[in-house]
Amino acid sequence: MGIQPTEMPESDITEQEPTLVRQEIAGRSPIQIAVARLKQDKIAMICLAVVILFALIAIFAPLLTKMFGVEVDAGSPSKDLDQFNFPLIGPPDHGFTWEAPLGLAPNSGDDNLAEWFYGARTSLIVATVSTLAATFIGVAIGLVAGFSRGWVDKVVNFLIDVFLSLPFLIVALAISPIIVTRFGNKPQQLENWQFVSLLLVLSLFGWMLLARLVRGEVLSLREREFIQAARVIGVPTRRILFKELLPNLIAPIIVSISLGLPAFVTAEAGLAFLGIGAVGKPSWGQTIDKAVPFFNTYPLYLYAPVLGVFLLVVALNLLGDAVRDAFDPKTRR
Repeated sequence: MGIQPTEMPESDITEQEPTLVRQEIAGRSPIQIAVARLKQDKIAMICLAVVILFALIAIFAPLLTKMFGVEVDAGSPSKDLDQFNFPLIGPPDHGFTWEAPLGLAPNSGDDNLAEWFYGARTSLIVATVSTLAATFIGVAIGLVAGFSRGWVDKVVNFLIDVFLSLPFLIVALAISPIIVTRFGNKPQQLENWQFVSLLLVLSLFGWMLLARLVRGEVLSLREREFIQAARVIGVPTRRILFKELLPNLIAPIIVSISLGLPAFVTAEAGLAFLGIGAVGKPSWGQTIDKAVPFFNTYPLYLYAPVLGVFLLVVALNLLGDAVRDAFDPKTRR
């Protein structure tokens, strides 16, 4: 005898759960829904804690160096190094000491912990300023290109193609010797112009993809009813761009910022490693460049800045992926 399906009584069939879910979602903006999803992602929360920790280190670097009793560029080769230019205290030849928790740099005697703290500050300042500047340029150009018609859109698209075709690394390599030649006998101006040129290069070569993304979104939004209605009643173009279109672009802009930060951290360290980054300021890339020849005899000198770059970039990347998933309703992890 086969098993016959039985009908469930109507009292057992409840449709309250979907109704409750709809009630929870109803009345919340897409950003609130995304933030709620982000809070449920444990990996994202751990990465956010790591990023906040690095941000606090960068902000309070002067206080941290005072707390540990270390200073930047305070090494004295005649007092702190032996005849082989290796530290007289701490690793690699001596045990751990609180006088130099990460040891001293060979050849200079500078404290590695102080360099690490200020390296985090340089890296995060460059990444944050470059990301914000590139985001501002990309959003502004993308809005204008997407909303305009005719020659304006063509000119902006041509400009985007020109910047995309320029090799970023070659431009950076070409600018650095020009600045050194121009301000080589003025150390303070050379330091300032090298830092400004680094920010300009990263910002001017980091906006194109966001501009194209914003342009594509605006092309689809400008034909929607609420935009057509605003134009019919005579709402000024500036108000349509910033009051009607821009709020609908918050999600892709936030995702772009979250993915841009780790890229700029890596770029700053890479340029500093090549000797064309910030001059006169501690940088993880510069420390890695100095530490490579000592890898066999003094590995901690290399591991400390590499670990800093690795942890910060991984945390930012995973957090960026989580933000992207939280803002994308089609992606659920």
